[in-house]
Amino acid sequence: MKTINDFEEYDDLENAENSRQRPSKTHSHGHSKKVPLSLQAFVQQQDDTRRAFKFTYKAARFEAWWLLDSLGEFYEHQWVADVLRRVKGGKEASVYQCQAGAAVASGGLLAAKVYRPRMLRNLKNDAIYREGRVDLNDEGNSLFKDADVHAMQKRTAYGEDLRHTSWIAHEFTTLQNLRAAGADVPAAHAMTRNAILMDYIGDLGAPAPALGEISLETGEARQLFKRVLDNIEIMLSQQRIHGDLSAYNILYWEGEIKLIDFPQVVSPTGNRSAYKIFERDVTRICDYFTRQGVRSNPRQLASDLWQRHGYQTRPELDVRLLDGDDPQDRALWQKQKNGR
Repeated sequence: MKTINDFEEYDDLENAENSRQRPSKTHSHGHSKKVPLSLQAFVQQQDDTRRAFKFTYKAARFEAWWLLDSLGEFYEHQWVADVLRRVKGGKEASVYQCQAGAAVASGGLLAAKVYRPRMLRNLKNDAIYREGRVDLNDEGNSLFKDADVHAMQKRTAYGEDLRHTSWIAHEFTTLQNLRAAGADVPAAHAMTRNAILMDYIGDLGAPAPALGEISLETGEARQLFKRVLDNIEIMLSQQRIHGDLSAYNILYWEGEIKLIDFPQVVSPTGNRSAYKIFERDVTRICDYFTRQGVRSNPRQLASDLWQRHGYQTRPELDVRLLDGDDPQDRALWQKQKNGR
Protein backbone atom coordinates (compact mmCIF):
# COMPACT_ATOMS: atom_id res chain seq x y z
CA MET A 1 0.00 0.00 0.00
CA LYS A 2 1.06 3.56 -0.64
CA THR A 3 1.40 6.26 1.98
CA ILE A 4 -1.02 9.08 2.68
CA ASN A 5 1.24 11.37 0.64
CA ASP A 6 0.11 9.67 -2.61
CA PHE A 7 -3.29 11.34 -2.32
CA GLU A 8 -1.93 14.90 -2.36
CA GLU A 9 1.14 14.11 -4.44
CA TYR A 10 -1.04 12.98 -7.34
CA ASP A 11 -3.28 16.02 -7.03
CA ASP A 12 -0.15 18.22 -7.00
CA LEU A 13 1.12 16.46 -10.10
CA GLU A 14 -2.19 16.86 -11.88
CA ASN A 15 -2.41 20.55 -10.90
CA ALA A 16 1.08 21.15 -12.25
CA GLU A 17 0.19 19.48 -15.53
CA ASN A 18 -3.08 21.41 -15.75
CA SER A 19 -1.24 24.70 -15.35
CA ARG A 20 0.83 23.87 -18.45
CA GLN A 21 -1.94 22.37 -20.57
CA ARG A 22 -5.66 22.19 -19.97
CA PRO A 23 -6.69 18.53 -20.20
CA SER A 24 -9.50 17.31 -22.42
CA LYS A 25 -12.74 16.13 -20.86
CA THR A 26 -11.83 12.54 -21.73
CA HIS A 27 -8.46 12.83 -20.04
CA SER A 28 -9.85 14.48 -16.92
CA HIS A 29 -12.19 11.57 -16.28
CA GLY A 30 -9.78 8.84 -17.29
CA HIS A 31 -6.98 7.22 -15.33
CA SER A 32 -3.52 8.48 -16.24
CA LYS A 33 -0.69 6.00 -16.24
CA LYS A 34 0.88 8.18 -13.57
CA VAL A 35 -1.87 7.33 -11.07
CA PRO A 36 -0.43 5.00 -8.38
CA LEU A 37 -2.05 1.57 -8.23
CA SER A 38 -3.42 2.23 -4.73
CA LEU A 39 -5.20 5.35 -6.00
CA GLN A 40 -6.50 3.56 -9.11
CA ALA A 41 -8.28 1.14 -6.77
CA PHE A 42 -9.75 4.10 -4.89
CA VAL A 43 -10.94 5.82 -8.08
CA GLN A 44 -12.59 2.63 -9.37
CA GLN A 45 -14.72 2.52 -6.21
CA GLN A 46 -16.29 5.93 -6.89
CA ASP A 47 -19.83 5.78 -8.21
CA ASP A 48 -20.47 9.52 -8.76
CA THR A 49 -24.03 9.09 -7.45
CA ARG A 50 -23.99 12.46 -5.68
CA ARG A 51 -23.37 14.75 -8.64
CA ALA A 52 -25.97 17.21 -7.31
CA PHE A 53 -23.63 18.05 -4.44
CA LYS A 54 -21.69 20.98 -5.89
CA PHE A 55 -19.51 22.88 -3.47
CA THR A 56 -17.77 26.22 -3.50
CA TYR A 57 -14.42 24.83 -2.38
CA LYS A 58 -12.24 24.16 -5.41
CA ALA A 59 -10.86 20.75 -4.56
CA ALA A 60 -8.44 18.85 -6.75
CA ARG A 61 -9.78 15.72 -8.42
CA PHE A 62 -9.02 13.03 -5.85
CA GLU A 63 -9.85 15.28 -2.93
CA ALA A 64 -13.17 16.20 -4.57
CA TRP A 65 -14.08 12.54 -5.03
CA TRP A 66 -13.17 11.79 -1.43
CA LEU A 67 -15.30 14.70 -0.19
CA LEU A 68 -18.27 13.49 -2.22
CA ASP A 69 -17.86 10.00 -0.82
CA SER A 70 -17.37 11.20 2.76
CA LEU A 71 -19.83 14.10 2.97
CA GLY A 72 -22.48 12.98 0.47
CA GLU A 73 -24.58 11.42 3.22
CA PHE A 74 -24.55 14.72 5.17
CA TYR A 75 -25.73 16.47 2.00
CA GLU A 76 -28.49 13.93 1.33
CA HIS A 77 -29.84 14.39 4.86
CA GLN A 78 -29.59 18.20 4.53
CA TRP A 79 -27.02 18.57 7.29
CA VAL A 80 -24.66 20.29 4.86
CA ALA A 81 -25.49 22.56 1.93
CA ASP A 82 -22.00 23.54 0.80
CA VAL A 83 -18.29 23.05 1.46
CA LEU A 84 -16.70 26.49 1.58
CA ARG A 85 -13.03 25.89 2.27
CA ARG A 86 -10.45 23.60 3.82
CA VAL A 87 -9.34 25.17 7.09
CA LYS A 88 -6.91 22.53 8.31
CA GLY A 89 -4.96 19.75 6.64
CA GLY A 90 -3.44 16.86 8.55
CA LYS A 91 -1.76 13.47 8.22
CA GLU A 92 -4.89 11.62 9.25
CA ALA A 93 -7.73 14.07 8.66
CA SER A 94 -8.61 17.47 7.22
CA VAL A 95 -11.21 19.94 8.48
CA TYR A 96 -13.55 21.81 6.16
CA GLN A 97 -15.73 24.86 6.76
CA CYS A 98 -19.26 24.01 5.64
CA GLN A 99 -22.55 25.84 5.25
CA ALA A 100 -25.24 24.18 7.33
CA GLY A 101 -28.19 22.64 5.52
CA ALA A 102 -31.91 22.95 6.14
CA ALA A 103 -31.87 20.18 8.77
CA VAL A 104 -29.76 22.35 11.10
CA ALA A 105 -32.17 24.68 12.89
CA SER A 106 -29.50 27.14 13.95
CA GLY A 107 -28.06 27.40 10.42
CA GLY A 108 -24.67 29.05 10.08
CA LEU A 109 -21.37 27.23 9.75
CA LEU A 110 -20.33 23.68 10.58
CA ALA A 111 -16.99 21.89 10.58
CA ALA A 112 -16.55 18.57 8.81
CA LYS A 113 -13.58 16.53 9.95
CA VAL A 114 -12.84 14.19 7.06
CA TYR A 115 -10.45 11.33 7.66
CA ARG A 116 -8.03 10.34 4.94
CA PRO A 117 -8.73 7.18 2.91
CA ARG A 118 -7.94 4.19 5.10
CA MET A 119 -5.50 2.75 2.58
CA LEU A 120 -3.56 6.02 2.69
CA ARG A 121 -3.48 6.56 6.46
CA ASN A 122 -0.78 5.58 8.90
CA LEU A 123 -1.89 5.54 12.52
CA LYS A 124 1.45 5.39 14.29
CA ASN A 125 1.44 3.31 17.49
CA ASP A 126 -2.35 3.13 17.51
CA ALA A 127 -2.11 -0.13 19.50
CA ILE A 128 -1.00 1.90 22.53
CA TYR A 129 -4.31 3.75 22.54
CA ARG A 130 -6.51 0.82 21.51
CA GLU A 131 -5.44 -1.32 24.47
CA GLY A 132 -8.42 -1.74 26.78
CA ARG A 133 -10.82 -0.01 24.36
CA VAL A 134 -13.98 -1.60 23.01
CA ASP A 135 -14.13 -1.41 19.23
CA LEU A 136 -17.19 0.36 17.82
CA ASN A 137 -19.17 0.16 14.59
CA ASP A 138 -20.42 3.07 12.49
CA GLU A 139 -23.41 3.48 14.82
CA GLY A 140 -21.22 3.76 17.91
CA ASN A 141 -22.16 0.31 19.21
CA SER A 142 -19.70 -2.33 20.39
CA LEU A 143 -18.49 -4.91 17.88
CA PHE A 144 -19.36 -8.33 19.23
CA LYS A 145 -19.38 -10.73 16.26
CA ASP A 146 -16.53 -13.23 16.41
CA ALA A 147 -15.95 -12.81 12.67
CA ASP A 148 -15.44 -9.05 13.08
CA VAL A 149 -13.09 -9.44 16.02
CA HIS A 150 -11.12 -12.13 14.19
CA ALA A 151 -10.84 -9.95 11.05
CA MET A 152 -9.44 -7.09 13.10
CA GLN A 153 -6.95 -9.35 14.83
CA LYS A 154 -5.78 -10.75 11.48
CA ARG A 155 -5.73 -7.22 9.99
CA THR A 156 -7.57 -8.33 6.86
CA ALA A 157 -8.88 -5.67 4.47
CA TYR A 158 -12.31 -5.99 6.09
CA GLY A 159 -10.75 -5.86 9.55
CA GLU A 160 -8.85 -2.68 8.66
CA ASP A 161 -12.14 -1.10 7.52
CA LEU A 162 -13.63 -1.95 10.91
CA ARG A 163 -10.57 -0.55 12.69
CA HIS A 164 -10.82 2.68 10.67
CA THR A 165 -14.52 3.08 11.52
CA SER A 166 -13.95 2.32 15.20
CA TRP A 167 -11.28 5.02 15.40
CA ILE A 168 -13.76 7.62 14.09
CA ALA A 169 -16.67 6.33 16.19
CA HIS A 170 -14.62 6.72 19.37
CA GLU A 171 -14.03 10.39 18.59
CA PHE A 172 -17.70 10.99 17.79
CA THR A 173 -19.09 9.27 20.89
CA THR A 174 -16.46 10.94 23.09
CA LEU A 175 -17.45 14.39 21.84
CA GLN A 176 -21.10 13.63 22.53
CA ASN A 177 -20.47 12.22 26.02
CA LEU A 178 -18.11 15.00 27.09
CA ARG A 179 -20.45 17.69 25.77
CA ALA A 180 -23.30 16.19 27.80
CA ALA A 181 -21.04 16.18 30.88
CA GLY A 182 -20.32 19.91 30.53
CA ALA A 183 -16.91 19.84 28.84
CA ASP A 184 -15.78 22.57 26.45
CA VAL A 185 -15.91 20.58 23.23
CA PRO A 186 -17.70 21.23 19.91
CA ALA A 187 -21.15 19.71 19.60
CA ALA A 188 -20.96 16.63 17.36
CA HIS A 189 -24.00 16.36 15.08
CA ALA A 190 -23.48 13.32 12.85
CA MET A 191 -20.89 10.86 11.56
CA THR A 192 -20.30 8.70 8.53
CA ARG A 193 -17.69 6.01 8.06
CA ASN A 194 -15.13 8.69 7.09
CA ALA A 195 -16.26 11.97 8.65
CA ILE A 196 -17.64 13.77 11.69
CA LEU A 197 -19.83 16.86 11.46
CA MET A 198 -19.54 19.27 14.40
CA ASP A 199 -19.84 22.90 15.43
CA TYR A 200 -17.52 25.28 13.62
CA ILE A 201 -15.40 27.47 15.91
CA GLY A 202 -14.50 30.80 14.31
CA ASP A 203 -16.20 32.98 11.72
CA LEU A 204 -16.64 33.01 7.96
CA GLY A 205 -13.31 34.72 7.47
CA ALA A 206 -11.11 32.43 9.55
CA PRO A 207 -11.21 29.47 11.92
CA ALA A 208 -10.39 29.85 15.60
CA PRO A 209 -6.63 29.62 16.20
CA ALA A 210 -5.11 26.95 18.40
CA LEU A 211 -4.27 28.10 21.91
CA GLY A 212 -0.64 27.26 21.17
CA GLU A 213 -0.57 29.86 18.41
CA ILE A 214 -1.35 32.83 20.64
CA SER A 215 0.06 34.58 23.70
CA LEU A 216 -2.12 35.42 26.68
CA GLU A 217 -2.07 38.08 29.35
CA THR A 218 -1.17 36.52 32.69
CA GLY A 219 -4.61 37.10 34.19
CA GLU A 220 -6.42 35.42 31.29
CA ALA A 221 -3.83 32.65 31.22
CA ARG A 222 -4.59 31.77 34.86
CA GLN A 223 -8.32 31.63 34.12
CA LEU A 224 -7.88 29.44 31.06
CA PHE A 225 -5.40 27.14 32.82
CA LYS A 226 -8.03 26.49 35.47
CA ARG A 227 -10.62 25.90 32.77
CA VAL A 228 -8.42 23.38 30.97
CA LEU A 229 -7.86 21.54 34.26
CA ASP A 230 -11.62 21.53 34.82
CA ASN A 231 -12.01 19.85 31.44
CA ILE A 232 -9.35 17.28 32.26
CA GLU A 233 -11.30 16.47 35.43
CA ILE A 234 -14.53 16.16 33.47
CA MET A 235 -12.77 13.71 31.14
CA LEU A 236 -11.55 11.65 34.09
CA SER A 237 -15.06 11.62 35.56
CA GLN A 238 -16.24 10.16 32.24
CA GLN A 239 -13.41 7.59 32.25
CA ARG A 240 -11.55 9.23 29.41
CA ILE A 241 -8.05 10.54 28.80
CA HIS A 242 -7.52 12.71 25.74
CA GLY A 243 -4.30 10.92 24.79
CA ASP A 244 -2.79 13.72 22.69
CA LEU A 245 -3.70 16.86 24.60
CA SER A 246 -1.66 20.00 24.10
CA ALA A 247 -2.24 23.71 23.47
CA TYR A 248 -2.46 22.81 19.76
CA ASN A 249 -5.56 20.66 20.35
CA ILE A 250 -7.41 23.48 22.11
CA LEU A 251 -9.13 26.18 20.06
CA TYR A 252 -9.36 29.76 21.36
CA TRP A 253 -12.16 32.07 20.28
CA GLU A 254 -13.41 35.25 21.96
CA GLY A 255 -11.99 34.29 25.34
CA GLU A 256 -13.41 30.76 25.28
CA ILE A 257 -11.75 27.40 24.62
CA LYS A 258 -12.80 24.20 22.89
CA LEU A 259 -10.89 20.93 23.20
CA ILE A 260 -10.69 18.96 19.94
CA ASP A 261 -9.17 15.81 18.35
CA PHE A 262 -10.26 12.79 20.39
CA PRO A 263 -9.80 9.70 18.17
CA GLN A 264 -6.99 8.32 20.35
CA VAL A 265 -9.00 8.68 23.60
CA VAL A 266 -7.85 6.26 26.31
CA SER A 267 -9.67 4.72 29.25
CA PRO A 268 -8.02 5.25 32.66
CA THR A 269 -8.68 1.56 33.37
CA GLY A 270 -7.68 -1.39 31.22
CA ASN A 271 -4.71 0.31 29.56
CA ARG A 272 -1.28 -0.38 31.05
CA SER A 273 0.02 2.98 29.84
CA ALA A 274 -2.99 5.06 30.90
CA TYR A 275 -1.30 7.02 33.65
CA LYS A 276 1.80 7.72 31.60
CA ILE A 277 -0.36 9.00 28.75
CA PHE A 278 -2.36 11.12 31.20
CA GLU A 279 0.78 12.55 32.79
CA ARG A 280 2.10 13.43 29.34
CA ASP A 281 -1.14 15.31 28.55
CA VAL A 282 -0.95 17.30 31.78
CA THR A 283 2.74 18.07 31.28
CA ARG A 284 2.17 19.46 27.79
CA ILE A 285 -0.58 21.74 29.09
CA CYS A 286 1.56 22.92 31.99
CA ASP A 287 4.49 23.61 29.66
CA TYR A 288 2.35 25.93 27.54
CA PHE A 289 0.94 27.84 30.50
CA THR A 290 4.38 28.14 32.08
CA ARG A 291 5.38 30.11 28.99
CA GLN A 292 2.33 32.30 29.64
CA GLY A 293 3.49 33.04 33.20
CA VAL A 294 1.48 30.38 35.09
CA ARG A 295 3.74 28.14 37.14
CA SER A 296 2.83 24.59 38.17
CA ASN A 297 4.27 21.20 39.03
CA PRO A 298 2.96 18.92 36.26
CA ARG A 299 3.99 15.60 37.83
CA GLN A 300 2.41 16.45 41.16
CA LEU A 301 -0.66 17.93 39.48
CA ALA A 302 -1.18 14.83 37.35
CA SER A 303 -0.82 12.58 40.39
CA ASP A 304 -3.29 14.64 42.43
CA LEU A 305 -5.89 14.73 39.66
CA TRP A 306 -5.54 11.00 38.99
CA GLN A 307 -5.92 9.94 42.61
CA ARG A 308 -8.71 12.42 43.26
CA HIS A 309 -10.84 10.44 40.83
CA GLY A 310 -10.04 7.12 42.45
CA TYR A 311 -7.50 5.84 39.95
CA GLN A 312 -4.28 4.13 40.95
CA THR A 313 -1.04 4.53 39.05
CA ARG A 314 -0.19 1.30 37.30
CA PRO A 315 3.32 -0.14 37.56
CA GLU A 316 3.35 -1.64 34.05
CA LEU A 317 4.28 0.92 31.40
CA ASP A 318 4.65 0.77 27.65
CA VAL A 319 8.31 1.32 26.79
CA ARG A 320 7.30 3.30 23.68
CA LEU A 321 5.97 6.07 25.92
CA LEU A 322 9.13 6.38 28.01
CA ASP A 323 11.92 8.86 27.41
CA GLY A 324 15.31 7.13 27.51
CA ASP A 325 17.00 10.43 28.32
CA ASP A 326 14.80 11.07 31.35
CA PRO A 327 16.34 9.59 34.56
CA GLN A 328 12.89 9.29 36.16
CA ASP A 329 11.54 7.35 33.16
CA ARG A 330 14.59 5.06 33.21
CA ALA A 331 14.03 4.45 36.92
CA LEU A 332 10.37 3.61 36.31
CA TRP A 333 11.30 1.13 33.57
CA GLN A 334 13.96 -0.48 35.74
CA LYS A 335 11.50 -0.77 38.61
CA GLN A 336 8.99 -2.45 36.31
CA LYS A 337 11.56 -4.92 35.00
CA ASN A 338 12.50 -5.83 38.58
CA GLY A 339 8.86 -6.45 39.41
CA ARG A 340 8.68 -3.80 42.13
